[in-house]
Amino acid sequence: MTKIITGIAASNGFAIGKAFILQEDTFNIEKKTINNIAAELTKFTNAVLSSKEQLTKIKEKALVDLGADKAEIFEAHLLLLDDPELIGTVKTNIKENQVNAEYALHEVSTTFISMFEALENEYMRERASDIRDITRRVLANLQGVEMTSLSELKEDTIIIANDLTPSDTAQLNPTYVKGFATDIGGRTSHTAIMARSLELPAVVGTKNVTVNIKDGDLIIIDGKEGKVLINPSQEELSTYEKIRESFLSEKEALKKLVNQKTASKDGHHVELAANIGTPEDLKGVIENGAEAVGLYRTEFLYMGRNELPNEEEQFNSYKVVLEKMDGKPVVIRTLDIGGDKELSYLDLPKEMNPFLGYRAIRLCLEQQDIFRTQLRALLRASVFGNLKIMFPMVATIEEFREAKSILEEEKLNLIKEGHAVSDTLEVGIMVEIPSTAVASSIFAKEVDFFSIGTNDLIQYTMAADRMNERVSYLYQPYNPAILRLVQMVINAAHAEGKWVGMCGEMAGDPIAIPLLLGLGLDEFSMSASSILPARSLISTLDKPLIESQLSNILSIPTSKEIEEYVVENYKK
Repeated sequence: MTKIITGIAASNGFAIGKAFILQEDTFNIEKKTINNIAAELTKFTNAVLSSKEQLTKIKEKALVDLGADKAEIFEAHLLLLDDPELIGTVKTNIKENQVNAEYALHEVSTTFISMFEALENEYMRERASDIRDITRRVLANLQGVEMTSLSELKEDTIIIANDLTPSDTAQLNPTYVKGFATDIGGRTSHTAIMARSLELPAVVGTKNVTVNIKDGDLIIIDGKEGKVLINPSQEELSTYEKIRESFLSEKEALKKLVNQKTASKDGHHVELAANIGTPEDLKGVIENGAEAVGLYRTEFLYMGRNELPNEEEQFNSYKVVLEKMDGKPVVIRTLDIGGDKELSYLDLPKEMNPFLGYRAIRLCLEQQDIFRTQLRALLRASVFGNLKIMFPMVATIEEFREAKSILEEEKLNLIKEGHAVSDTLEVGIMVEIPSTAVASSIFAKEVDFFSIGTNDLIQYTMAADRMNERVSYLYQPYNPAILRLVQMVINAAHAEGKWVGMCGEMAGDPIAIPLLLGLGLDEFSMSASSILPARSLISTLDKPLIESQLSNILSIPTSKEIEEYVVENYKK
C-alpha cells in the first residue's frame, strides 16, 4: 500500500523518480597534540582558502542559474571565512593549546553554534546554520574528504534530506534532479525560494520523510498539494504521469503570452514586473515578457568585495539595466544593507534584533557619503531609461523628506558639473513597516509611488519571524489584517493620484492575485518565472466582480477561510 507523507507545498509541479537519501558528511574529530604549530596553521589557512575558492564557484554558478538575490546567500559563508572572531579564534586555539586544526575548529565552531542557537532572534539562529555549513566544508578540506555533490547524479532522482543547505540546492542539476522533499523548512526558507527559481517541485517541513524512505524507493512529489507518495501503485503512477504532462503542457502554452499586455477579463490593465538583483537577471525578465522591473535590489553591487563600489561602477550597472529595459519602468531600490546583511569592510554594529535595527534608509541617512555616491550614480543613469528611485525601510515622513532633500542636492550638483539628469524622475518608498501603512495618507501627499514589501510587512504586522518554523503558521498573506493594510495603502495613494506596486512574495501568489486585483493594485512585481502564470490568471478575473465582493471578503475572520473563498470563487 502506498505511503503518503504530507508537508508544505514549497514549489509547484510534479516529479517522479528514485529516492536519493542525502547523508550528512561525518568527520572523525580527535584531539591531538601538535609540535609543529606553524605547519598546522598553514594547513588550516590552506583549508580555509580552498573553502573560499569552492564557495566562490558555487556563488558564481548560483548567480547564473538562480539570480543575484539567491547568490547573496553565499556571501554570508564567505564573510564567515574572513571573520576574525571565528577564524582568528581557531588559530589562537591551535597556537595556545597546541592542538590539531580539526579539533580546534570543531571546538570553536561548536561554541559559536551553541551560542547562536540559544538566541531568540531567528536571524541570529540562522548564523548557527551558516557556521555549521562552513565548518563542514573546512573540515572536509582539512581531512581531504570529498563532500557529497548533487551535481553528479546521472538518473532521474528525487532528493530526500533532513534539509538542503543553500550550497546543496545551488549545485542541483535540474536535468536529473526532478524534485526534493525535506524534514524541515518552510515556504519562505532559502531552500524553498531556490527550488522555485529552479522550477523544481518541492515539499518541505514533512518532519519525518527521511525515516520513511529508503535509497531507490520510487517517489512522487506533488508540489501543488504538498504530498510525497512512496512506492506508488501503477494506477497512481499513471495518474500522476498524466497530471505532470498536463502541467508541463500548460507551462508550454503560457509562452504564447510573452508579448501580450496584462489585462483582466473586463479589460483592466495592470503592470507585471520582475524583481532582480543584477543586470544578469534581465535575461529571464525579458524572456518572460515582464512589463517593468519592479525591484532592482542594489545590495549585490556592494557584496562579495573588499571595498564600496565607486560611482562609476554603480552608474554602469544601472545604465545597463535601464538601456536593456528599453524605456520600460525600472524601480531601483537604494541600498538596503546593515543589520541582517553585513559588509566585511563596513564596521557595522552587532545587533540583537537586526531586522529592526540599523539598516537601509537609517544607515544611509547617517552614512551619507555612501548614500550620496549611490544617488549620484542613479541620477546620472536616469537619462538612459525610465528610472524610478525607491527608498527602503522608511518609518517616518521626516526620513523621506531628508532622503529626498539629499537626492535634490546631488541633482543640482550634477547639473552644475555638466551632467544630464532626467526631469521626469519618480521617487517613492517601500511600505514594509505597519506604521507607514497606517500613515500612508500622509506619505501619499509627498511620494510619487508606493511599493509594498509584503515579506517584511507581514512578519512585522504579525510579530512573527517568517524564517522561524515554530511560528511559520503566522506568516499569513491573506490574513484580514494584512489585506486591510494593503487596502489602506492603495486607497491612500489613489486618493492623491499616485500608483501602488507590490514587490514581496505575495505579488506572485495565485491566491493573493485575485484579492490584490480587486483591491486596486497597479503593479505586481515577482520572480520572472511567475510572470506568465500570473498573466494567464489575471486574464480570467473580473475586476468589478471582485471589487463588489471585497466588503464580504474582508469581513471573513480567518486567513484559511479567505483562501478557501478565493479557491472556490476565482480559481476555476
